[in-house]
Amino acid sequence: MKYTYCICDVFTHTRFGGNQLAVLPDARGLNDAQMQQIARELNFSESTFVFPPDEGNTRKVQIFTPTREVPFAGHPNIGTAFVLATAGELGEIGESNEIVFEEKAGLVRISIRKSEQGTISCELEAPQVFSLGEELPAELLAEALCLHASEIVTDTHPPIVASVGLPFVMVELRDRSILQKASINPLGFQRIAEQGVMPDIHLYVRSDDEFDIRTRMFAPHDGVPEDPATGSANCALAGLLCHFHESASGKFDWRIAQGVEMGRPSLLQARAEKNADKVVSTWIGGSCVMVSQGHIFID
Repeated sequence: MKYTYCICDVFTHTRFGGNQLAVLPDARGLNDAQMQQIARELNFSESTFVFPPDEGNTRKVQIFTPTREVPFAGHPNIGTAFVLATAGELGEIGESNEIVFEEKAGLVRISIRKSEQGTISCELEAPQVFSLGEELPAELLAEALCLHASEIVTDTHPPIVASVGLPFVMVELRDRSILQKASINPLGFQRIAEQGVMPDIHLYVRSDDEFDIRTRMFAPHDGVPEDPATGSANCALAGLLCHFHESASGKFDWRIAQGVEMGRPSLLQARAEKNADKVVSTWIGGSCVMVSQGHIFID
């Protein structure tokens, strides 16, 4: 069998920036083992496989890293919507269209917009309500990231698991120089895993330049040493920042840079809404560019 795949760069206006994504727009006939093999072969942080819907929505989408299937992820949804829209599979795209993907984490609503210049951008609403999980010692995270515990900021929150459909360990750092020097200590990541926490670690610093936040994300246990643009993590980060915001209610947004240290600069637009001290919705969005198209053969 021959399957078509498309490669696009997500959360960027520039080809060879942002986060690479492989999309199989019609994956009918593939089983989970075959999809995992393809994702391992393509070796991007994620690959997506598109099927007809089970529940009458736009499409059913499965997402695989090189090592496992994940229930939800940000840049795969943004990129898959972009690929389908670019191929004309979603009909005429106007100033605003909404589609719904069926995924393991639930229904993912995505708005698609086409500018007067023809640029397509997408924004998703997280499929699950923001939630907080286990807190971890700063010393444990410092060991994993080759840092000193004093370089981790704990004034607002300690290192903590946060999720809007896929959990990440959120770690605030003191400044950009510390963000730049962070690196992976495999033994430290293994010690986090031994605590029963998946060591997908999202680092962030507050910024006062053209961006509000700068981030990095390490996930070596997912086969992703570093990710250039992590929509699901930054969407959860928006929820975290909204949760700890001093206002009891309101709408907030952040302009986020990621991937700079990897030479794949990315721009993510995150926002969140809070009502009566509860985060009620989170969104992440950005632009994409098409890179290539090809075929993969399955025996």
